[in-house]
Amino acid sequence: MKRLFAIALLAFTTLSTFNALAQQADLRRKITVTGTAETEVTPDIIYINISLKEYLKDGNSKKKVDITTLETQLFNAVQKAGIAKENLTINNLSSWNYQTEKRKNPDFLASKQYRLKVGDLNKFNLILEGVDAKGITNTYVESYDYSKIESLKKELKVKALLAAKEKAAYMVEALGDKLGNVLDIQDVGDNGGMMVPQYRNYAMKAEMAMDAGAAPEIDFKKIKLSFTVNTVFEIK
Repeated sequence: MKRLFAIALLAFTTLSTFNALAQQADLRRKITVTGTAETEVTPDIIYINISLKEYLKDGNSKKKVDITTLETQLFNAVQKAGIAKENLTINNLSSWNYQTEKRKNPDFLASKQYRLKVGDLNKFNLILEGVDAKGITNTYVESYDYSKIESLKKELKVKALLAAKEKAAYMVEALGDKLGNVLDIQDVGDNGGMMVPQYRNYAMKAEMAMDAGAAPEIDFKKIKLSFTVNTVFEIK
């Protein structure tokens, strides 16, 4: 009797396991496709480092263009270009102990570094035109961004998803079937990333400062974004 009960229990357990596996098995026909969307935009937030330094007039150590004069020129040029004054900040300075250094070394030349936020590089060129070129030691692009980058990412992901659906639809319909509901979506992420801008460093020595149109040559590449999604659709 116990043996018959054990056999019956084993059979019941086997049958239950089989039914559970059958229910878990997904017998639906499916198609897996990938969708991609990409675009390029011009950065509209650019941070530029500007370095100013005092210099001697005509090599005469008694006549010097001081850092205050250069700084005033820079502030005035920024305002003339229509850029808010809070967009210009001091990054670094070597003139905090100016009086002490001056007493030790009469030929001491103070310098300051500024961080300027612009949305248009043409304005940056206009600003440099308003500053004594001999007092500019160098400029370079510190960083850059796009103000609507997050909304752009969302838009591209939606386009990538719709592209995947369109691809799946014409492939399925070519075989006489119909596309069903989406079963799975995997966000692969950003494939392209933000491209690093190319620019030429701007360094002017006193003897080069008389050149006409002395402004930094900055060749900016656009930001390229590319997003991919993997999808699985049911085939009806």
